[in-house]
Formats: sequence, structure tokens, C-alpha cells
Amino acid sequence: MSIDDGLPIGQEGSGMLVQGEGGFYEELLNGLDDGVYFVDPMRRITFWNQGAERITGYKAEDVVGSACADNILMHVDDKGNCLCTSGCPLASTMKTGNYKSVNIFLHHKDGHRVPVNVRASAVRDTTGRIIGGVETFRDGSLQQADLHRIHELEQLVFLDSLTGIANRRYLDNTLNSRFAQAGDYHGRFGLIMLDVDHFKRFNDEYGHETGDQVLQMVASTLSHNCRSFDTVGRWGGEEFLIVVGRSKGEEIQKLAEILRTLVETSSLTAHGQALSVTASFGVTVVRPGDDAISLTARVDGLLYQSKESGRNLVTFEG
Repeated sequence: MSIDDGLPIGQEGSGMLVQGEGGFYEELLNGLDDGVYFVDPMRRITFWNQGAERITGYKAEDVVGSACADNILMHVDDKGNCLCTSGCPLASTMKTGNYKSVNIFLHHKDGHRVPVNVRASAVRDTTGRIIGGVETFRDGSLQQADLHRIHELEQLVFLDSLTGIANRRYLDNTLNSRFAQAGDYHGRFGLIMLDVDHFKRFNDEYGHETGDQVLQMVASTLSHNCRSFDTVGRWGGEEFLIVVGRSKGEEIQKLAEILRTLVETSSLTAHGQALSVTASFGVTVVRPGDDAISLTARVDGLLYQSKESGRNLVTFEG
């Protein structure tokens, strides 16, 4: 019994790793950085490797025996569409037998969204009949670059102690550095500013500790889904600022829409229930004659327009 590349993984159609040789393959799969899991014909998870544990925060005992259709990882695309109940790449592969590779966002156990590249293959028996599936996924958040940046921020005391992202001081320095590069291609940049909607009301209802967890969740969602040359920081309170480099206005606007969707679809469990928030966004690009004060004032005004227009919106001005 094998997947498409010939790896023996099952016995009598169960989809479970075989005894004997299976121990070797299990050890091999657990040594991978990528997440790997197997499902049976009912899409029940039968194996969950240590890479999957690292990327998702879920231990094997949390998920083995559950169906991936139970929406454990709550996969969404960049439009916020839930893929676990409709459009699941693994379900499609098990139906058609065709290999699939897609970029999506999974829900980490801690609540934030993580971008992953998912690769799904059918599992077949010796007659070619599909008797399960295997999905591998890779963290797309450039963790090594993030670790290097975090180390650099820690050394310079530019790290926000609550959220673990850049603080206001580092953001101010970044803006001043960008303006010092005026006229250079790398001096072209934009700003995304966002504010968590109704945060005071959320704090009053659930307490400041839960409010802090929400800020950490939002910060993680933002930092995991921006590029290595973008700077994500906490501007103050429940307000965040992203200095976006090397992008045109419409690209920055698109990024803001994706981030808005990912914040909206993130959640954490507290007080016995799943809690989520939305955020309002302002987006702009640097113009001739701008300085740090005029640029941040403009993006703050655009953020205020999103608040006035009903919240959970992106307002863009090029």
C-alpha cells in the first residue's frame, strides 16, 4: 500500500502506519520540519507528525481520531472562505486522485493565522484504489528572518514587551530611515495603520488579561503574514502600524484587505467561548513633500474614515 511516490503507509486499508517498518517511517516523518498528516477514507486523521505539532500548536492527541472536516485548523483562503467545509484541497485530491498544491492560512491553537503551503496527495492500495490521503504543509512566515529581526530588536530595546513586535520607537526610526532614502527605489513605501474595533468595550466585558491576549493574537496574525522587508509594530494601545516597502499602492491595499480578513477570522478561547475581533484600516503611500508627520497624520485620518463608515473596513488613498 502506498502514496503516489511509493511510500508504504497502511495495512488492510486502514491508512495507519504499518507495524515494524511503520516505526521506521514514523520516525522519519517526525524528523521533518514540514507538517505531515494522514487521513482514512472518512477523512479521519490517523497520523500527525511532530512538524505539524510545531506549526499548528496542536499535539497528536488533540487531533488523531478527529476528521479534518471538523474544522480543527479552520483553513481559509485570502478572501476568508472556509476551506474545511467547502473547497478542501485534501478532499478534492481524494475524490479525483490529482495532486494539489495551494497557499492558504491555518488557525494556530493560540488563535493567530499562519500562512502555509499545502500539498495534498491521494493514498492508494496495490490495486490503485484511493483509500485515504496525505497532506504536507510548510510554514510560510519566514520564521528565520523573523527570528533574526526579533534578535536585532531585542538588542536595540525596540521590542514591544506585550506583543513581541516592534515598538513605537523602532517604527519612528524606520520611518525616518525611509525618508532618508528619498529618490531611491527602496525609498518608495506605504503605511497600513489599523485599530482594533470596540476594544475598550471588549476589555470592559472580558477583562484586561483577555484584552492583552487579543492584542497578542492580532500582532501574531500581522507579523506572520507580512514580508521580511515590511516592518510590523505596535503604534500604541490597540493601534498597529505596518511600514510596507517595495510595493505599489494597489498592492499595499490588497495586503491590507488580506490582513483585515485574517484578523476577522482569527479567534481565541477564553471564558469558555471563542472570542474574535475586527479591525479598521487606513492605507496610503508616500508622496513628494511628505515627511513622517504628514504621512502618519494622513493614514490616521484614513483609519478614522473606516471607523466612521462602519468599522472592519479598509480606506485607501494613493
